[in-house]
Amino acid sequence: MGKKRKSWREKLHYSKDLPKVVEIPKKMKARVGEGTMVVPAPIEVDDIMRKVPKGKLITVAEIRKFLAKKHGATIGCPLTTGIFINIAANAAEESREAGETEITPYWRTLKAKG
Repeated sequence: MGKKRKSWREKLHYSKDLPKVVEIPKKMKARVGEGTMVVPAPIEVDDIMRKVPKGKLITVAEIRKFLAKKHGATIGCPLTTGIFINIAANAAEESREAGETEITPYWRTLKAKG
């Protein structure tokens, strides 16, 4: 018998050792330069997405900049930030299906060029 799969809401609230600030990996340095990178916690990304007011939008790049500034890092991790945006959106839909009305407005979060 296999292990029960985590729900999106469980994934959203599972932070393990995050957030953490690390040196920018060698493979990324050619693109982004030297410095540090914050790997956020999923709930942190969700919190930023929840604060976007009705009628406004936010991009993934803006979320990454906000996270970097908050943690004193050069950049926000593009990979984990994108993954956690997806987790937040799926968790919001799980919450909606469970009858909750106050969900993360994930539709206000866009990729770089919409």
